[in-house]
Amino acid sequence: MKRSSIILALFLIGIAVFAGPVSKHGKLKVDGVKLVDAGGNPVVLRGVSLGWHNWWHRFYNAGATGWLASDWNCSVVRAAMGIEPDGAYLSKPKWSEQLVCSVVDAAIKNDIYVIIDWHSHNIQLKEAKAFFKRMAKKYGKYPNIIYEIFNEPEYQSWAEVKAYSEEIIKTIRAIDPDNIILAGSPHWCQDVDVAAADPIKGYANLMYSLHFYAASHKQQYRDKAGIALSKGLPLFVSECAGMESSGNGPVNYEEWKIWLEWMEENQISWVVWSIADKNETCSMLLPAASTTGDWSDEVIKEWGKICRKTIKELN
Repeated sequence: MKRSSIILALFLIGIAVFAGPVSKHGKLKVDGVKLVDAGGNPVVLRGVSLGWHNWWHRFYNAGATGWLASDWNCSVVRAAMGIEPDGAYLSKPKWSEQLVCSVVDAAIKNDIYVIIDWHSHNIQLKEAKAFFKRMAKKYGKYPNIIYEIFNEPEYQSWAEVKAYSEEIIKTIRAIDPDNIILAGSPHWCQDVDVAAADPIKGYANLMYSLHFYAASHKQQYRDKAGIALSKGLPLFVSECAGMESSGNGPVNYEEWKIWLEWMEENQISWVVWSIADKNETCSMLLPAASTTGDWSDEVIKEWGKICRKTIKELN
């Protein structure tokens, strides 16, 4: 059979012809403070987070995920499953889980990595354990999977966040022994230096989420992150953006550039916020944007254009 015929046959039965990030890097692991691939080579993932699923569920589908993989060149996407608000996981668990699974399934099909994000500001231990147990059983065999077990603790101490995290990690590791897990830290995942002084022990392939909004979080926060790295704490920027922490206000190009250079110099993976069509700076799309991708420049807002251009250039 001719090569062209083989490629056509593979395409028709849904098998990827061109290898994506997961085929290239395989199962990820942590080596010191670095994220590395199956061959031990440093890896920097760059991608986008979908907005809260309970408000922006229209983008939680195979089309949008595939578009982010193919057109934006994302090597990772983040499914931010809201927990507490009305219509989120606690009140609509089956619907919420189905939406997350649609993104995860599409990420696997498109050969990219995917973060399953428990997008909460409070401790919901019982519900989180049950959810991650199901996710580990369903997806633990796939190298695409990254678990983010606590999006942004607000007022909890590190002792409280650590105790919660250890319970969730133990639940996941009983089923999935080696896919990457992201743990949170106090004050919206900014106190990574506090976590570094008393890290979670006994588990491999564990990293810590660092979140920032460049117009609000400047050198002081890079200093905190630098302290964490110096103490051997591996970091993953699972949410970031260029404007104020409210999600609004102008993009601070200078501070965003400094943060971007800092992440690249330290080989830290990053995910930008967010695929949504809210009237705010951080939401990347206009309401006219299609639910399933195929977004032209006319429906991508300023922040979205910045992120798409940067991801395509660096990935």
